[in-house]
Amino acid sequence: MAAFDRYIEAVLGYSESMQRKACALKQFDCPGSPETLRETLPIAIGPGANPGIVLRGDTFLELGNPTAGSCSVLLWTDDPTRIRDGRISVFGPDIPESGGASLPFGQVLMLAGKELLPKDHERLQQVPIVGDRIEGYMVRSAAENVWSRVSKDVAARGFDFEILGKSLLSLAKSNTEGVSAMEILFVTSGKDDVRALSDVAASSRTIGSEILKEAWKERGYDIDCDVDCASCHDSEVCDDIRDVLATVKKKGREKRSAKAAE
Repeated sequence: MAAFDRYIEAVLGYSESMQRKACALKQFDCPGSPETLRETLPIAIGPGANPGIVLRGDTFLELGNPTAGSCSVLLWTDDPTRIRDGRISVFGPDIPESGGASLPFGQVLMLAGKELLPKDHERLQQVPIVGDRIEGYMVRSAAENVWSRVSKDVAARGFDFEILGKSLLSLAKSNTEGVSAMEILFVTSGKDDVRALSDVAASSRTIGSEILKEAWKERGYDIDCDVDCASCHDSEVCDDIRDVLATVKKKGREKRSAKAAE
């Protein structure tokens, strides 16, 4: 099991629970190459595609304002069968029907590639950072939260979560070495629904931090905890992290040995 596989399963469980409570759901299947996806878009994507700030007066919709609620999760696996490549799921109102609103926003990006290793975690974290690469879509903050604006101009051209998802799929697959598959989940149905993703997000970030620490140690930077384990209320979490990291290291050694034997 790769480090984040259990959290990918948790997201799939979350999706099933949202369906059980009859939350409005839209799903789009958009497999294909980055070039094929790009050709279907009514907007420009790539460096410089968004030429400037989307001002309040030019805003059609705001997503993930701190008062509305926001959560962003990035997960990856070396087993592409765990996700559905090109699947975009949307729980809650879509963009075209929400003009003038400020919606809560949850975003989960799940990446897969057979050759992905813990050493790739740091660069994979850059996938949600779109900068100026999606026309009419300005992200004001990223990482743990995504606070963004959609311009009136692209909204008039039909900008919706399918278009946003396709844009993210194309950018990730074309710019991130080793990523062969990607699945996306968007949530706008309510602040509580977005908050329900927070536990998955927090746990996965803890695992990610430990993976980064291991990578830094290999570069000569040893960052350790100075709290006594016996008195730490997070000791069970640390034990879980150690188990996951041990599995990750073992898998990495096996992959390197297999490559050396080729």
